[in-house]
Amino acid sequence: MSQTRPQKASLFVTCVVDQFYPEIGESTVRVLQRLGVDVEFNPDQICCGQPAFNTGYWKEARPLAKRFIEMYRDDEYVVIPSGSCASMVRVFYQELFHDDPTLLRQATEVGSHVFEFSEFLVDVLGVDTLPKATSPKLNTSVTYHEACHLRRELGATTQARKLIDASSGVDLAEMDQSEVCCGFGGTFAVKYADISGAMLQEKITHIRNSGADAVVACDATCLMHIGGGLEKQGIQVRPQHLAQLLDESMG
Repeated sequence: MSQTRPQKASLFVTCVVDQFYPEIGESTVRVLQRLGVDVEFNPDQICCGQPAFNTGYWKEARPLAKRFIEMYRDDEYVVIPSGSCASMVRVFYQELFHDDPTLLRQATEVGSHVFEFSEFLVDVLGVDTLPKATSPKLNTSVTYHEACHLRRELGATTQARKLIDASSGVDLAEMDQSEVCCGFGGTFAVKYADISGAMLQEKITHIRNSGADAVVACDATCLMHIGGGLEKQGIQVRPQHLAQLLDESMG
């Protein structure tokens, strides 16, 4: 790992992590701290506005986005364990505030400091190796699902795989069509349940065929969708966020 000094970063934990998967947030903090990052957490953080924005309620999304900008405008780095929420801030705030030059400028400035978790580790900290646990805990194979926003909006296609490869006791078993959507897409899974279910089944088939013990992704929502499908079908493949995998590998 090429790192000249510890970094300070704020953690934006996301609504889904906060409400359903707090263990992902805990793992994110532990990994960052082990890599020398001074992690700050603002307990007053709220939704970034993505659910409202994606559903077409831009008016309702704007106050949430403005609150995010105000809260993090002075932070050097903001780390988000979600490609979709990071995309909301970095990419879609510019659409949301296209008609307000002042807010657009502020949104662009804040967005330049926002990084998805794997991006921050690889692109900011320069992580190429990871500390190993004193007593190796893992001997497992994982397959990697590429979350849509992480790949298509942020262009982060290599960072997570680099970190998986650097993890002690972990083998990466690539699945077919790892870049294809799992079918969640927020309210898409509710509005178009049949299409979503068919997409999920294809993803599950590829996960099973990989022979991996776990499926790793960088978005809790994808893991919620995939994990539900795996559990319903009695398939013994565990869904796991990248932060949890690294936490286990390093811990």
